[in-house]
Amino acid sequence: MPQTQHTGGPTVLRMILARQLQALREKAGLSYEQAGAAIYSSEWTIRRMERAEGGLKPLTLKSLLMAYGITDVGEIDAFLALAREATRPSWWHSYDDVLPPWFRTALGLEEAATFIRAYQPQVIPGLLQTEGYIRAITAASFPAATPDFSQRTVALRLVRQQLLSRPDPPRYWAVLDESVLRRPIGGPLVMRDQLNCLIQAAQQPHVTLQVLPFAAGWHPALYGMFNIYRFPDDQLPDIVYGEALTSAWYLSKPEESARYIEALDQMCAMAVTPDQTIAILTDILKET
Repeated sequence: MPQTQHTGGPTVLRMILARQLQALREKAGLSYEQAGAAIYSSEWTIRRMERAEGGLKPLTLKSLLMAYGITDVGEIDAFLALAREATRPSWWHSYDDVLPPWFRTALGLEEAATFIRAYQPQVIPGLLQTEGYIRAITAASFPAATPDFSQRTVALRLVRQQLLSRPDPPRYWAVLDESVLRRPIGGPLVMRDQLNCLIQAAQQPHVTLQVLPFAAGWHPALYGMFNIYRFPDDQLPDIVYGEALTSAWYLSKPEESARYIEALDQMCAMAVTPDQTIAILTDILKET
């Protein structure tokens, strides 16, 4: 019987449902091809469903469940209810005009996670950026953008940040390369405001910040930013997210996630403590 009480939002619900369908297919001993043939469809339809790609049509889902040996009306109805909930629009759908398609899954994972770990070697993490910093990043990233596009992009990022101030915020633990704090984005006034914001955030009980100083030298993740999302009650495995210039990647296989978790653990050990981080932020603020 599927779990029907979730607070993770549509993105994670689709992933949970996809995992349940995969487990049912494997329990039934059917290949992708056999499962597809059972509902007069293709193996690629089954693969997409198990990768949580796209919506689930009720009749298709019901036929698939019956092919997997699920005949109890109550159990089928529970699956259909979960599928309906997984297709409801998320808050960010109203920002589709400025939201890259590859980032939408990340927002869903972020919304559902109970623990978010992050490594950022280039810029202040999006969840901690001030409005001035966001405007400076947006202007640099989209120099030809219209004023409306820029304003909508800023608004999206500010709404996203409400995650850390909601009644039940996730625990957020970020490691920032020292270069992030010393890169003068937006000018001195913007950076002073941003540093003050980080100091305030670091004092919140659910936020942990650590600076990885230049003196640390080489470390396991010099190659780029990544986030690790952890979810309640083992609903999903840890998922690793990283960005490129025009795309993103997601890893959910335990052996892959473990490499990133190990790397971040090493960086946390190499970074200064949270208390020392506040002292460093305060010192850089005085220099700015």
